[in-house]
Amino acid sequence: MTEIAQRVAGFEGQLRHAGLRMTQQRRLILRVLAEADDHPDAKGIFTRAFAHDPTLSLSTVYRTMKLLETQGAIERHAFEDGISRYEHADQEHHDHLIDIDSGEVIEFSSDAIEELQRRIAAELGYELVRHRLELYGRKKRPVTRPKKG
Repeated sequence: MTEIAQRVAGFEGQLRHAGLRMTQQRRLILRVLAEADDHPDAKGIFTRAFAHDPTLSLSTVYRTMKLLETQGAIERHAFEDGISRYEHADQEHHDHLIDIDSGEVIEFSSDAIEELQRRIAAELGYELVRHRLELYGRKKRPVTRPKKG
């Protein structure tokens, strides 16, 4: 079974566990979400799924995303742009760098940052339970220098 098929099956299992029936539209939304390698918002998921089923409504996407979030199958991120974006909850912990010009979300991991966060929490008398780190930036533009001549 492929990783995408496993993810879809996991999503379906979580929705069934919540007592929900699996409709073709929900399956389509789950497949689109499972195939996403970015951090789509509900409208992006809707656009991708609508291309396969023009009877799909945006409200169905919103309801399905809320159900998956409630079940812990996906994580919702509300970055500074105010748009909720989603990603699979079955990923290893990582942080995000958001390009403020393009909106691109870049995932990264850093053992040094993780250790520093644990150390800061310990110094303040806490055990770190969870955290979320979001960095916002823009790509550096190369400096062009006039040619000598």
